[in-house]
Amino acid sequence: MALSDRIYLRRRAALVDVIRSKGVCHDAVLAAVGAVARERFVDPALRNQAYEDAALPIGFKQTISQPFTVAYQTTLLNLFPGDKVLEIGTGSGYQAAILCEMGMRVFSVERHRVLHLRARNILAELDYRVVTRHGDGTGGWSACAPFDGIIVTAGALEVPESLVRQLRVPEEGKRGGRLVIPVGDRSKQVMMRIVRTAPDAVSQERFDTFRFVPLI
Repeated sequence: MALSDRIYLRRRAALVDVIRSKGVCHDAVLAAVGAVARERFVDPALRNQAYEDAALPIGFKQTISQPFTVAYQTTLLNLFPGDKVLEIGTGSGYQAAILCEMGMRVFSVERHRVLHLRARNILAELDYRVVTRHGDGTGGWSACAPFDGIIVTAGALEVPESLVRQLRVPEEGKRGGRLVIPVGDRSKQVMMRIVRTAPDAVSQERFDTFRFVPLI
């Protein structure tokens, strides 16, 4: 193993400890953070900062999310291997890689074509099987619905009804789908979880505040 690889492994393990110290205790999420090579998803000039618990620019006024935020949202999804999950905002591809590492079937939509192509290539190079699409994610991906989970990685002014409609309806042996989305203005958003409880009913929960780039 190259020296740089050993250094990244140590930094990855240290990042897991930082995220755990902030209250994320989901073993599968922490294991995924410890397994995904975040340095591959950032600009080469920023790779020395890849394992800081901080968001980093990836171009087009977008960022790769803070690792704690990725872990926090993924924990709220509370999904299981084999579940089908839709990500709105592929960005760097890092969140999709975390979900793949946990055994999810991942679909992801990105509105910036350059980011879409870049993330698709990196994910393929790392052997993460993600079905990606370039387009407007606010409408979801109805052709592939329903989803066990939908995760939105940008701040929305309100919960898009189109995404709620694509959550799986609960049935015997299968839970209802859940949507994790930050909702609020440009200054801050509240993390929300919307769970499909019946064909025409959902429950809503509110969690901590965050600051995301806006959902467009």
